[in-house]
Amino acid sequence: MTDFETTRALFHMPDGVIYLDGNSLGPLPVAAKDRVSAMMTDQWGAMLIRGWNEARWMEMPRRIGDRVGRLIGALQGSVVMGDTLSIKVYQALASAIDLAAEQDPKRRVILSDSGNFPSDLYMAEGLIKSLDRGYQLKVVEPEAVEAAINETVAVTMLTEVDYRTGRLHDMRALTEKAHAAGALTVWDLAHSAGAIPVDLAGADADFAVGCTYKYLNGGPGAPAFIYVAPRFADKARPALSGWLGHEKPFAFDLNYRPGDGIDRMRVGTPPILALSALDVALDAWDGVEMADVRVKSIALCDLFIREVEARCPMLVLGSPREGLKRGSQVSFLHEEGYAIMQALISRGVIGDFRAPNAIRFGFTPLYIAERDVHAAVDILADIMTNQLWDAPQFKQKALVT
Repeated sequence: MTDFETTRALFHMPDGVIYLDGNSLGPLPVAAKDRVSAMMTDQWGAMLIRGWNEARWMEMPRRIGDRVGRLIGALQGSVVMGDTLSIKVYQALASAIDLAAEQDPKRRVILSDSGNFPSDLYMAEGLIKSLDRGYQLKVVEPEAVEAAINETVAVTMLTEVDYRTGRLHDMRALTEKAHAAGALTVWDLAHSAGAIPVDLAGADADFAVGCTYKYLNGGPGAPAFIYVAPRFADKARPALSGWLGHEKPFAFDLNYRPGDGIDRMRVGTPPILALSALDVALDAWDGVEMADVRVKSIALCDLFIREVEARCPMLVLGSPREGLKRGSQVSFLHEEGYAIMQALISRGVIGDFRAPNAIRFGFTPLYIAERDVHAAVDILADIMTNQLWDAPQFKQKALVT
């Protein structure tokens, strides 16, 4: 059984703050400052360029990829780190389209849903335009995805957990449906990795991508990951054929030859400082069982929903009520959602706002406990009952919401 009081001590939390926004940016691991400082001094500072070999920097994307892979049910050697999530979406989708075209060149639909993160849809739109091969991005409501999977679909591109509502797709069932229809799958795990149990190998997923700055606590802009099913590892064409995805990067061949397996999905020079921070952040997961995290997160979310509905009837639940049908986050809806969230933040309860009307809260058992839920609801109830959100300073939109 995971000891969450022990994991809580691994994170720095400012005094007077109840942090319910780890689904957007995880908190600072206590050990990260010393680890990154030591890396800068003892490796970058002392070794200089020798660090690529002596400190084994070049191996970090694969080594850390395997650490992330343990949390998402990926076989060793099938995950690699680097770049941003949008880049990894582009890579995965482009490779999936090519493989699908080999199987059936007549398929021209990329299927997604309106709960997908907009950046994923933007990347798909850009890829379709650059290919100029008659592909169509079809976006349906989340509840309509299963029925929309048919013989016209080349690739399904879905985010497992809806970023606004926390609604959870059934990865195994939808992957099975896609494969039965002859389509390939790309799964975005941005709100899954570190939040819920994921079993990419067991679900037979083809491609998956995700970020590491949310539930994995890698820090702002921490590198993303990409997963390729082993059966495609030596077949997938890397659309972004960067030098570190080359078979022999330091041969400096003028012609591209893809590397072996997941290494071909590497693009440019890995961000070693960011990977160092992520590496130490992943230490918090050593000995943690995702099944324990899931049980605890559902209990925290359920408690929050019950308390908010009992004390703030003017807020409308925007997330699935049943715990098994959502990720590790809860949204409530109100037309003044932005101002409400700003009022909460001013009182030390940090969540975030998602247009047009959702106040969103993430629940991470590694550092959130029942006492935090009760304290947060006390403050929210005060703000709602007394309409404390209705003040000019809370209605001035900031750049980041």
